[in-house]
Amino acid sequence: MPTNIYEQIERLLQFGLRKKLFSKYDIDFVRNALLDVLGLEEWESCVVPDEYLDFPISILEEILDWAAENGRIEENSTTYRDLFDTKLMGCLLSRPSEVIRNFYQAYESLGAEAATKKFYQLSQEIHYIRTDRIAKNEHWSVPTEYGDIEITINLSKPEKDPKEIAAERMLKQSSYPECLLCKDNVGYSGRMNHPARQNLRVIPLELSKEQWFFQFSPYVYYNEHAIIFKDKHEPMKISKQTIKRILEFTEKFPHYFLGSNADLPIVGGSILSHDHFQGGSHDFPMAKAEMEMTFQFSQYPNVKAGIIKWPLSVIRLQGLNRYELAELGGYILQQWKMYSDERVDIQAFTGDIPHNTITPIARRNGSLYELDLVLRNNRTNEEYPLGIFHPHQEVHHIKKENIGLIEVMGLAVLPGRLQEELKTLADSLVKNESYEKMKQNQTIIKHLTWATSIKEKYPELNSENVSEIFKQEVGLTFTTVLEHAGVFKRDRTGIRAFKEFMNFVSRKI
Repeated sequence: MPTNIYEQIERLLQFGLRKKLFSKYDIDFVRNALLDVLGLEEWESCVVPDEYLDFPISILEEILDWAAENGRIEENSTTYRDLFDTKLMGCLLSRPSEVIRNFYQAYESLGAEAATKKFYQLSQEIHYIRTDRIAKNEHWSVPTEYGDIEITINLSKPEKDPKEIAAERMLKQSSYPECLLCKDNVGYSGRMNHPARQNLRVIPLELSKEQWFFQFSPYVYYNEHAIIFKDKHEPMKISKQTIKRILEFTEKFPHYFLGSNADLPIVGGSILSHDHFQGGSHDFPMAKAEMEMTFQFSQYPNVKAGIIKWPLSVIRLQGLNRYELAELGGYILQQWKMYSDERVDIQAFTGDIPHNTITPIARRNGSLYELDLVLRNNRTNEEYPLGIFHPHQEVHHIKKENIGLIEVMGLAVLPGRLQEELKTLADSLVKNESYEKMKQNQTIIKHLTWATSIKEKYPELNSENVSEIFKQEVGLTFTTVLEHAGVFKRDRTGIRAFKEFMNFVSRKI
């Protein structure tokens, strides 16, 4: 049955009214904006049944199908459909100033937690956070010696087909917006190689007397996955000032953690060109890790300091005064930047090229401020050309990419390719296929050594338990990934070296 486009527009209008995206006095304005986007010059009044949808996905799919069939979309591909439905939803959303005003009204009257929750809900309702795609992600947890590690297979970010990739190469290069984190993205119409952002709104906030902005990630990996970015397009730089900012943020938003990727290649995040943080309302496995040894800093008697039980090398500071934590954290950072211990492969410099930095994370723990300093080093050598403290070759079949902030804290974000690869591998093991036969399958060849060890470890493996066994083994492999990224290994030599660094720092202060 052909789509009645006017019914779908009316459904979208009714959705917007129920969600209070606009008022009844805006309805003619919004309708005309939608007609303009859809290339319609007339309006046919219609009545649609009452429906109470959480999100507009089903309505948008109907409109997109009509638009594709009627030549409103250049090509019926994911990229062009995304550009088009974002433009539609942009018609329903208030101007930035009104969204900002509503956020801070909620912040003042209801508190920080209610304000971020309402903003998160708005971002979902306006289809900036694509809930239908995020629901496709696989997520589970695995018990380990460090606590429960979380695993996500990321299926939410759509892959482009070869035609779209080829078309991108023909596009004229543009430097506007300068990157995906620049505030210029608000309201931007997008292009094939840059997502549309008519439905993006950002909230201004001040950190260390500087202008920053708050938004959500469109592909959230955990509850209220927020991005805090600087107003200027400046490269990431980890310093005492960074630590001050993230601690100040947790004073303003005590229900959120806030952390930064490291600022060096290999150990850094995916966007080093624009200073930013990631935060949100989620208790990561690392936050639950306990201190296994403590240290005293004589000038900071009110700060509890220690090493936590975690696969990476993490110093935790706790105290009631965020300024004291920032000072001590900044001091430890400076000492770490200059520190070398060649017995455990730690070299601070190669010539004048620095290798040591940190991944800092701040949160509140009741009335306490809590600061985690994850020690990082990005040096390479002949044996480990991708990084000495980076996932090693034997785990690349599961994780080869950089270990960023989210994964440092114990949530693995694994590539979507794994879903099909693990299913194929599981089928092969259940069928008891020979090593030689599996070797001929290019989809799973990278996993064969791992698969052989699983087969030996679980002789009882069958069609009923293979899925759970694989989930468990993926989690344990990711734990090994994190151990590879730890600068002080959790063996006798590494633990002794870590203690020596902590004693070195405490003596110098």
